[in-house]
Amino acid sequence: MTAAERTRVTFRLDCGRMFCSGILESAATTFLLLIAVKHLALGPLAKGLVASGSSVGLLLSPLAVSWAAKRKLPTTILASRVLLGGATCCGLMAAIDSVWVYIPAAIFGMAANWAIVPLMTHVYQENYPGDRRGRLYAMSIMLRIIGAMSCGWAAGRLLDWKTTAYPVVLVGFATAFAVAAMLVRRIPSHPLPDAAGAHPLHALHFVREDRVFRQTLLVWMLMGFANLMMIPMRVEYLGNPRYGLARSAIQIALLTTVIPNLARLVMNPVWGWLFDRVNFFVLRMTLNLGFAIGIFAFFTSDSQIGLVLGAITFGVSSAGGDVAWGLWVTKFAPPGHVADYMSVHTFFTGIRGVLAPLTAFQMVQRFSPPTLGWFSAGLIVAATFLLLPEISRWKGTREQEVATEEVVD
Repeated sequence: MTAAERTRVTFRLDCGRMFCSGILESAATTFLLLIAVKHLALGPLAKGLVASGSSVGLLLSPLAVSWAAKRKLPTTILASRVLLGGATCCGLMAAIDSVWVYIPAAIFGMAANWAIVPLMTHVYQENYPGDRRGRLYAMSIMLRIIGAMSCGWAAGRLLDWKTTAYPVVLVGFATAFAVAAMLVRRIPSHPLPDAAGAHPLHALHFVREDRVFRQTLLVWMLMGFANLMMIPMRVEYLGNPRYGLARSAIQIALLTTVIPNLARLVMNPVWGWLFDRVNFFVLRMTLNLGFAIGIFAFFTSDSQIGLVLGAITFGVSSAGGDVAWGLWVTKFAPPGHVADYMSVHTFFTGIRGVLAPLTAFQMVQRFSPPTLGWFSAGLIVAATFLLLPEISRWKGTREQEVATEEVVD
């Protein structure tokens, strides 16, 4: 298969996978937590655990990289097996009406969708040309956005019509996992280098050796913690009568899934184009400020206009965050180490993603959601200032170094 054919086949199959991933994204950000709030009446700790499922997957992603390298399997073969595990978890939730099944199955089901991220980043590095990688990835993400919006609308309407219909929604999530597994399995890929299988956390030495990588991870940790605190809090803020809004399932889905994803859909190609062309740190700082404004607007207003504006701003920033989060290591990592760098990034994302929802649901017992919004927006702005010195140091030199190494190889 020629390089052009590999790119074409990868893009076509990954677009289908991304549509399924969008359905699962709406499950993680809205519907599993909505079921926990409105139907199961789970406590703060249980809701925090359900909301952390995607982050558990990121936390476990180094294990997926290590496992793939040790088994010497093509990365997409192992990724498809992980996705089938997610389908099994969603099927169990639909079939067995028990909190003791729902909580662990929700955690590990959503974990499956995100544990494969470094493996797929390795595939993008292999199969997409460097000068088009951001645009191709952004175009496939548009299918993920459409999937999330479609699921948000359909599942929200279904739960409004019949509140006990959530097992049907869970069956839909299981189906999305199964279809994604089938598509991923057909994407061409190679096994990871042997070094990736040394042990799951072997790649952490890059944090010590690479100053720019280390600094960027630190900023992302602070900004990401603040943002991930408030993502599940949107559902809690809108759905819990304690805060005086008590919106319906379809209204919650519109504000947390449909409207943000419409903004993502419009802006995604723009951010993909910018990723290929502008200073990465300028891009990252712009996105950070957008997230801060979106959080502030959403949680300091109880009017419909304020909520919608906050949702739109969050969606615009998320569109750029999708591209930057998923591909930034391709600008930093030496050839052959993209999966290693990405596994470190996803591991730290998993840490903050597990801790942030738990922290938020505990803090909201003492502080109001608007107060948490002020705190999170302030933390994001503070993290953004830490990137200022890196703008002048970047000037494209890091990308040139990586490109030179690729030519030499």
